[in-house]
Amino acid sequence: MTLSAERILLLGCGRMGRAMLDGWLNRGLDPSTVTVVDPMIDGSTLPDGVRLVSPADSVALDVDLCVVAVKPQVIDDILPAYMPLARRGTAFFSIVTGKSFETLETLLGGPASVIRCMPNTPVSVGKGVIALLANPRVSEALKTVTGSLMEAVGTVVWLDDESQMDAVTALSGSGPAYVFNLVEAMARAGVILGLPEELSMVLARETVVGAGALMDASPDSAATLRANVTSPGGTTAAALEVLMDTGTGLGPLLAKAMKAAADRSNELAS
Repeated sequence: MTLSAERILLLGCGRMGRAMLDGWLNRGLDPSTVTVVDPMIDGSTLPDGVRLVSPADSVALDVDLCVVAVKPQVIDDILPAYMPLARRGTAFFSIVTGKSFETLETLLGGPASVIRCMPNTPVSVGKGVIALLANPRVSEALKTVTGSLMEAVGTVVWLDDESQMDAVTALSGSGPAYVFNLVEAMARAGVILGLPEELSMVLARETVVGAGALMDASPDSAATLRANVTSPGGTTAAALEVLMDTGTGLGPLLAKAMKAAADRSNELAS
């Protein structure tokens, strides 16, 4: 499958911006349709055909979609310069954490077509999960285009309401870090049990990679897959008795961690 899209301006080409760009091009997007704005990179590092322009020059461009992939801490200083694009009818696609439709439209000087997006870092290998939400000014045609763009880098889900975005940020947006930390914790526990550090890390890492691949390939639920590997009275059951403790286990710990992430996402909106 190849992609077709309108003219795209990509504001910010850091890890997430570059991951999306590479995914689009790998799925057949014409590189000449993409222009990048990022003072921190050299144009020679971009794929052939993709143009790099200065922030000043970018404001005068005639583009259909402006993808905003900058840090939340700098968007207030950057986005107002693109009011002329909003007035000319350019739609804005924001992956900026915690910035609501109201905030984005205020920065753009008034009503604008805006889609909010929460991707996660596995988009860099085409295995991300991407939550999308459009404001009422976004056309169905534009929703189709942006959905196709993001399907190039992972699984797309459309949200029903903006109030869901903080929870999505806490679950899938930050989720890869939780999994990586799980690998670290498993490896440390292996060392405590007497394994060499390098061996313990290999075992922990490949166990998580393999479990993810198994879940991806299986129609069974996570609960069923867990039950399949748990023999009554066995070693796995002994471990899960600790991990699934309703007071001190993994469930309440993750709930506490994700609430902290959601609260921080909400704080970034103010």
